[in-house]
Amino acid sequence: MLPGAIKPAWPCLQRPAGMLERLMLARTLTEKRTRARLQDEETCLLEAFAAGDDRAAQRLIERSSPRVLSQALRLLGNRSEAEDITQEAMLRLWRAAPTWETRAKVSTWLYRVTANLCLDRLRARRHSVPIDGVSGEIGATDPTIIARLQQEARLNALRRALAELPERQALAVSLRFLEGLGNPEIAAIMGIGVEAVESLTARGKRALSSALSSQKEALGYADE
Repeated sequence: MLPGAIKPAWPCLQRPAGMLERLMLARTLTEKRTRARLQDEETCLLEAFAAGDDRAAQRLIERSSPRVLSQALRLLGNRSEAEDITQEAMLRLWRAAPTWETRAKVSTWLYRVTANLCLDRLRARRHSVPIDGVSGEIGATDPTIIARLQQEARLNALRRALAELPERQALAVSLRFLEGLGNPEIAAIMGIGVEAVESLTARGKRALSSALSSQKEALGYADE
């Protein structure tokens, strides 16, 4: 089972930044400390694998692949594609192991690689069938089904809009608003300064809001 469900993204883009800030700060201090400890262990496991310990590779897969799969699923919304991305990301990690820099964190590297692989996949979808509104065949007596379909339509619209952003903006926005990472973490992943991250996410948010504004009625936000 993948941890957590995908949360609505459209309302956050239409309301004050405080909504997004609260989502980003949802992780507790305990969770951050646990993640930091696991990151160090993952790096040690990769170094052990590079030195010839195949058991370390299996342990690293068990620790890292669920997080990669979860990230890919949030970005793509398709389990089969997310599994493909997870496999590719892990393969790239194995190839990088022999020349791994000891100062690098496996989790940081995987966040960047996974996001870029997913964004490439989203861009490849540009010529697929456009998103339609909620099906008219669903009756008003099925509010749960309607809500679920609207939610999926909103997320699909967000993914398509994300694919149209410049590469660096798309990466920063996905890490900030879909992964809930803080600016210092994103800066480390992208190899840029915190101020640059703030600029990229702000511009990306404005671009997404503009791109999605024409779809408000179809996505059920005509009154917002």
